Amino acid sequence: MKNYLPLIFAFFILSLSQAQTDTRIYDIINDVSAERIESDVTTLVNFGTRHTLSDTVSQTRGIGAARRWIKSEFEKISSSCGDCLEVFYQKNLIEKGDNARIVKDVEVVNVVAIQRGTKFPNRFIIMSGDIDSRVSDPTNYTSDSPGANDNASGMAGTIEASRVLSKYKFESSIIYLGLSGEEQGLYGGKGMAAYAKEKGWDIVGILNNDMIGNITGVDGVVSNRDFRIFSEPVPPTETEQQRRARRFYGGEVDGISRQLARYVYKTTKTYMPEMNPMMIYRLDRFGRGGHHRPFNDAGFAGIRIMEAHENYTQQHQDIRVEDGIAYGDVLEHVNFGYAKKLTSVNAINLASIAWGPPAPETVEIGGIVEPNAKLRWSKVEGAVGYKIYWRDTTSPTWDNYKYVGDVSEHTLEGIVIDNFFFGVAAVGKDGHESPVAFPNKVFR
Repeated sequence: MKNYLPLIFAFFILSLSQAQTDTRIYDIINDVSAERIESDVTTLVNFGTRHTLSDTVSQTRGIGAARRWIKSEFEKISSSCGDCLEVFYQKNLIEKGDNARIVKDVEVVNVVAIQRGTKFPNRFIIMSGDIDSRVSDPTNYTSDSPGANDNASGMAGTIEASRVLSKYKFESSIIYLGLSGEEQGLYGGKGMAAYAKEKGWDIVGILNNDMIGNITGVDGVVSNRDFRIFSEPVPPTETEQQRRARRFYGGEVDGISRQLARYVYKTTKTYMPEMNPMMIYRLDRFGRGGHHRPFNDAGFAGIRIMEAHENYTQQHQDIRVEDGIAYGDVLEHVNFGYAKKLTSVNAINLASIAWGPPAPETVEIGGIVEPNAKLRWSKVEGAVGYKIYWRDTTSPTWDNYKYVGDVSEHTLEGIVIDNFFFGVAAVGKDGHESPVAFPNKVFR
């Protein structure tokens, strides 16, 4: 029996590496408060309008008062965690006529709160919500525009995530972000993405939360468990050489944003199996846009997390009753228990990524006209091992994996390269993984 003990111990360690969960993630889920989210949404609604071009001087009405309140909330949270957040405004001046919705010069102001990582302070995962609201006429910046679900819900969720996660230390940095100018043309995201490029930030991705509080859809479906994850298939910044390579090696649905979406799907199914994450193979809703898109345009991974069943009578509408239908994005339509769930989805994914190591920068694949698939990759700091993932070419999720330990290459014997897609994730000491890195080189 003595001779078998090392083998048993090695098998036990290998099993932990493959199936390990972190009980802190359950604590995070439990700490998210529907009551605090309701209070924050109510406060944002009570500013009357948060239109990007609305009043910036009043202490009680308009986007100026709203963003000052958001900044003060982040500062309160920072004070309670020993000044763990760097809170500041990021601004860009947009001149009248830049598009038809900019009817006067306006300073688009984002509110930023950075929780610095202990090991990778320049590596960021971002959660964002939109500050601004609008009514039917996108240039009407004076009428009441409560924007309770669109998007006080996402902004309140972002604030609540910072309250919960600020109690922990992470290896990578987390940014909690309030973006302005979304309804006028995604200006806040454009400004922030440009700022990140200028600062040389290593952005893992942005989780853009736009409408996370409605459970009753115009399609007649009522669900407090379904939610959508929108992601584009490949970056718009890919080169012609990369596009040509995809014709021969595959990867049409395996860009960095799609891998981030798969990560959120997997983490949610692991820790919140009652939820139904729906991966939508589209940048955003049909013909529409959200604040992750400017980050995609800049070459960063970005996804949109939102409710599955929308009600269009409660979006971008003047408050009124017409033909017996009550129009308007008012407080009564927000389901705060559901907003808590989607805030939890964000929080656990922020934590998992920030606790995990970076993804391998280089993943090479070989095995052409051979019975085995071969992979080799660049090792990353903080990884205790690596997982090779593979899936059927028609599957939306990574369905198979093998933990291969602290190595930089491995051969999957009997797995034919032609029949599957492959990727590699780095695994940290607590079991948290990087997003899967799809092969970016081929060897023979």
